[in-house]
Amino acid sequence: MTQLETRPQVGDTVRGRTDGGVLAKGLEKNSVGLLGSAVIGISTVAPVYCLTSTLGSTAGEVGLQMPAVFLAGFLPMLLVAFAYRELNRAMPDSGTSFTWTVKAFGPRVGWMCGWGLVIATIIVLSNLAGVATSYFWLLAGEITGSESIAALDGNKAVHILTCLTLIAVATAISYRGMTATKRLQYALVGLQLVVLAVFVAMALQKAGSGAFDTGLDFSWSWMNPFAVQSFAAFTAGLSLSIFMYWGWDACLSTNEETTGSDRTPGRAALVAMVVLVGSYLATGVAAQMAVGSGDKGLGLANPETSDNVFAALAGPVMGPVLGIALFVAVLASAAASLQTTFIPVARTVLAMSAYEALPASFAKVHPRHKVPGKATIVAGIATGAFYTIMTLVSEHVLVDTIYALGLMICFYYALTAFACAWYFRRELFRSGRDFVFKGLFPVLGGVLLAAVFGKTLYDMWDPAYGSGSAVFGVGSVFVIGVGLLVLGAVIMLVMQRRSPAFFRGEVLTKDTPSLVIAD
Repeated sequence: MTQLETRPQVGDTVRGRTDGGVLAKGLEKNSVGLLGSAVIGISTVAPVYCLTSTLGSTAGEVGLQMPAVFLAGFLPMLLVAFAYRELNRAMPDSGTSFTWTVKAFGPRVGWMCGWGLVIATIIVLSNLAGVATSYFWLLAGEITGSESIAALDGNKAVHILTCLTLIAVATAISYRGMTATKRLQYALVGLQLVVLAVFVAMALQKAGSGAFDTGLDFSWSWMNPFAVQSFAAFTAGLSLSIFMYWGWDACLSTNEETTGSDRTPGRAALVAMVVLVGSYLATGVAAQMAVGSGDKGLGLANPETSDNVFAALAGPVMGPVLGIALFVAVLASAAASLQTTFIPVARTVLAMSAYEALPASFAKVHPRHKVPGKATIVAGIATGAFYTIMTLVSEHVLVDTIYALGLMICFYYALTAFACAWYFRRELFRSGRDFVFKGLFPVLGGVLLAAVFGKTLYDMWDPAYGSGSAVFGVGSVFVIGVGLLVLGAVIMLVMQRRSPAFFRGEVLTKDTPSLVIAD
């Protein structure tokens, strides 16, 4: 930190520059290592939760090509991960996508990129809380053997109250700092991966013994994305696949708290991505071999069970005792992700506030826990309010917000990828490595995600997309997705009047000094 004559209090903003040329915000330095960072990335993605909620939907869209679509979704994410790694090496700032796109493209594009990340995270937090609530009562019913207890999840008042309680607990743990977060995540992520491994082994054993009539023999054709029946089905499946990888960039949001902040977060993101794609492929192939991808019986695409595959497969595949372990793993996955997903949203808001793109009060860091306290609490309140309102309005609206999520993810990931190539444009031809990792890979990843964004936007116009509901003849998913982006633009215009210096490019540019917040 730059030495100042008068040491300011935490949260006070002063001019100056750190040795690394980035904004020091008072977060707890060197509190996370490579393993901890990778675990946070895996936990935020919530692999068991993603699998139970999207295995069936993906199989319903692309059939036997589900493993191929998992690989196809991994490719743009991997390419974008290289962009994140290179940008983080140059600017290890907790604002990540927001900070980097501001420096590359200016304050307005950067602000909207930050908004895309924040609103996507709020939607995910809401859905995670809902899934955790459902599995809490489902698990309680399994343990007690009482159908009436399991049915409490169907009571809207009980469901919302339980959901708000879980959100409050997750917010409180995140508020306690990275040390508390990290310790909890080691146990929860370890549990998820162990139970997944047991499920895969037992599913393969069931497939080998022909336990289910719908089971299939493995075929390498499952890995061929060109065998999907239509391009529309492929893009729908790809959108779901991309959602399954979302959250790995939480590794980068903790860069200012990570040992070796310029390199460790990027490496952790790549480790997390490899673990995720391996888990998804193994589980997808094993489940498809065991019960098939059809829409009858235990088939993955059965519309009666496709939105919660593990609830249907736990007992038949793992038996009554180990089946409960799968319920526990889904609950642990949703709860763990609910807690770690507060990390990127709180730190993005912290950075946006510190650079005067949001009200200054969000830039304050708790003096003892070293976390963006107000940003974390407000994120928890916003999540609870969003979920409550959406649940009371209509379950169809809540479902459609999840479909709209893919739009937000593609939006800010693609912008970040393009920001990498543009920011380093004068360095691209210095070496082959610079050209590939700072230019070629990011541009390819950005183009792929932009294409998915455009195709998804087009498909969303159809009322049949998502829950099938419409607003004045336009698909409600389109209205929600575009409406949230428009809402961000409106808030940006309000902030432009309150913080003109940021939007004039006087606070955060590629060439001007950064701010320093004393820690």
